[in-house]
Amino acid sequence: MLVLNRFVVPADTQDGFVLRAHAALTALAERPGYLSGRLTRALDDPAHWTLVTEWESVGAYRRALGGFDVKVHATPLLSESVDEPSAFETLASAEPGGQVVVTPSDRAAEPWR
Repeated sequence: MLVLNRFVVPADTQDGFVLRAHAALTALAERPGYLSGRLTRALDDPAHWTLVTEWESVGAYRRALGGFDVKVHATPLLSESVDEPSAFETLASAEPGGQVVVTPSDRAAEPWR
């Protein structure tokens, strides 16, 4: 599962944002089910940032959000992200030089039930 949180950060607040993002990434990285994470900045517009994390499952990510350090260090930062869908399930992947591996969706066939 991939989580993409996008941010628009004014130039005069970027230093503080980076420190808070590092703290958030550290808190998330300590949670079970965390696979990887990175803080990225757009090359063509340095006000645009993304915090990208990968999780072994939707459940692992949701449980991680309940951790105390995550509530203190990550949740306030994540609440400042652009209001758009941020959690994505992986439906296909490929390693370098490898074949595409298709993964079935974890979504219920009838999510309203």
